[in-house]
Amino acid sequence: MHSNCPGVFFRKHTQARAQEWGVTGWIQNIAGEKIEGEAQGDESALQKMVKEIKTGPPNAVVVKVETEDIPVVEGEKEFVVKRTVR
Repeated sequence: MHSNCPGVFFRKHTQARAQEWGVTGWIQNIAGEKIEGEAQGDESALQKMVKEIKTGPPNAVVVKVETEDIPVVEGEKEFVVKRTVR
């Protein structure tokens, strides 16, 4: 996801929605204006997540969202916010 949304708590907002919908995975800021993450859950929950990420929290400006199917991570139990990569 590419955005211009510093200071709008995008990662925490996304984590809260993931927990609400039973989605596991992670999200982190990447140097510059990019946020990266992985999510897994049932299809309807993942569709909600993608829709939520395209909108973001109040005051977020989401420029582009890219998705791809990846292998399931066995044993993953929560959705976490990872440290920023600089």
